[in-house]
Amino acid sequence: MVRNTAGQDPASGDALREAEEADAASAVPESLTVSIELPAPQRELPEDEAQVVLGEVVAIPTSVDAVASEPGNGTVVIEVVPDAVHLDVDSLEAPAEPLPTPSVVPLPADDELYSRRDRKRGASQSPEPAAMLTADRLLEPKRTRTAPEGAWPAFVYASTLHLVDLGDSAKVRERKALDARIGKRLEGGTRFVPVLTRKGGVGKTTVTTLLGMAMADVREDRVIAVDANPDRGTLSERVARQTRSTVRDIVTQAAAIKDFNEFSSHVSRDETRLDVLASDTDPLLSEAFDENDYNVVADLASRYYSVCLTDCGTGIVHSVMRATLQRADSIVVVSGGSVDEARLASETLTWLEANGYGELVRNAVVAINTATHGTNLVKLDEIDAHFSSRVRAVVRMPYDAELAAGSVVRWSRLKPFTRASARELAALVMDGLPTTRNA
Repeated sequence: MVRNTAGQDPASGDALREAEEADAASAVPESLTVSIELPAPQRELPEDEAQVVLGEVVAIPTSVDAVASEPGNGTVVIEVVPDAVHLDVDSLEAPAEPLPTPSVVPLPADDELYSRRDRKRGASQSPEPAAMLTADRLLEPKRTRTAPEGAWPAFVYASTLHLVDLGDSAKVRERKALDARIGKRLEGGTRFVPVLTRKGGVGKTTVTTLLGMAMADVREDRVIAVDANPDRGTLSERVARQTRSTVRDIVTQAAAIKDFNEFSSHVSRDETRLDVLASDTDPLLSEAFDENDYNVVADLASRYYSVCLTDCGTGIVHSVMRATLQRADSIVVVSGGSVDEARLASETLTWLEANGYGELVRNAVVAINTATHGTNLVKLDEIDAHFSSRVRAVVRMPYDAELAAGSVVRWSRLKPFTRASARELAALVMDGLPTTRNA
């Protein structure tokens, strides 16, 4: 509103100003509200919290193990949570119950540190250590294919350029199974197997020779046959004689024998690697070989051999027989094919049972020598049935001209059936020997 104030007096001017001020005062509102947006307050983390925050990863202290009595001296074990989000500590509320203590994450093992898993997935993120250059990694495995044995399988394998493998023939599989039985691994000392009977001339020494050759031809360890006959045995005459030493030399030089080379200088070895230790040849000294002497020989043989066969004499009440049976793990009883020979062999079993060796009898193997006189006149099946009721197994040993001569036995010149019978005897004997026992 505009008013003309010209020609007015001062009093009227003052009244006019008062009226304008009153109009202005009536136009101003009684209250005024102003909104101002202020920045949020920035909270600084304390120093102790800043030490456990690793960038975007949260570190949670789990335990403190004091390693000294001084305050502040300790070891802090922390658990790292990889994908945790850093939260505002002011917005968290205190839990009603204490949180469970997290478990400690174990350190990775050595094989995890040096794993090729990352390299197989892509490029390695870190340099590989030298331990990664292993033979399994750098060398290609050699794949060797063994040709099957047997006429027809071998022909098919060769004609198809090694593409078709029919496997070994039935006869070859049977032979390998027998080899596995003879070559059974023995642990815990030498196994002693006496070969005995109460009657001479039934082929006890021949059976000992065949048994030893069958074992030595297959086994990878050492086999020895000891002639413990106090009446001048003939075991050493079944192999090519390579030394004049006897059991007497072993007894007298026992203290000087320190290794296998010294011991082997007193034995003879045949083509199958069977070692034979001869008995005394002097009749004046033969009876002097007693229980103590046999124990000396057996103790030395047990250092170097896995199997020790003992060719015993006919006198089962001799002191050597007692020492032999005390060490025996199994026995082989030899019987002829005649009536009296079979009866004497059966009486040998009876004597053993009566003198506390019943366990040896039940585990025994009877070898029937069918090359003796009168074999064709008796029923061998009845003899088999009799011994089968008393012992673990019975084997028939056939006639062979190589054996009938009574001289050196050459394993390669024996008839196949003779070798097969000897191998069967060896397998049966090995079946009865304990695989493991204390030395």
